[in-house]
Amino acid sequence: MKSHAPSKESRMHSDVRISPSILSADFMNMERDIEAITMGGADLIHVDVMDGHFVPNLTIGAPVVEGLSHVARIPLDVHLMVSNPLDQLPWFLKHAPYLVTVHAEALDAEAGEFSQAIDAIHAAGSKACIALRPDTDVDVLAPVIADLDMVLIMSVYPGFSGQSYIGGSDARVARVVEIARAAGASPLIEVDGGLGANEATRAVVAAGADVLVAGSAVFSNGDFATNIAAIRAAASEARTGCAR
Repeated sequence: MKSHAPSKESRMHSDVRISPSILSADFMNMERDIEAITMGGADLIHVDVMDGHFVPNLTIGAPVVEGLSHVARIPLDVHLMVSNPLDQLPWFLKHAPYLVTVHAEALDAEAGEFSQAIDAIHAAGSKACIALRPDTDVDVLAPVIADLDMVLIMSVYPGFSGQSYIGGSDARVARVVEIARAAGASPLIEVDGGLGANEATRAVVAAGADVLVAGSAVFSNGDFATNIAAIRAAASEARTGCAR
């Protein structure tokens, strides 16, 4: 790691968490698949909410999140890929998800909308995260980094599962670590896109990622427990190597 990066001991959270994206699950057997990934060792359930406007895909809405809240035994990690998050947040927050993510690109920073979203999420008792697409400057988060529980770095362009990891995303993770350290903060850092038991996972974990979203890498062959264990092993290897 570069010498200017903070040591892992100074900001590392507990073991890397795995948040399987149910966008790659069987929608006709969602409760079955959620129970399977829970038994298979998942830490969170990543729920991709897409409105067909902010991203070129349409997935699920608040009624599905409500249903998930009744059957899930591990926390919901709700990722809102919508063009009007301030309007839609109340629909999801009333179901008390553990964590809610909104996109920086859908908010007007100059109008104070980052803080409005964060405050609304916290007021509802959930943890707050802001996500960044691959072409958004990470430094946009500097003014609010101390108020965030997590930052989500997209390592693909949001909209569809099964995409390949965009190289250089690990450098963006490292930059979030730097910004957080400068503010005396230590939010979790989540990465979403192209991750699995692969070099992409090792790279982002070595850079400081704490939470890994994986869709097709978990759900592709039906052996959820083995797939989750393999991703966790790759992450642990990277974290152990970085801490040496």
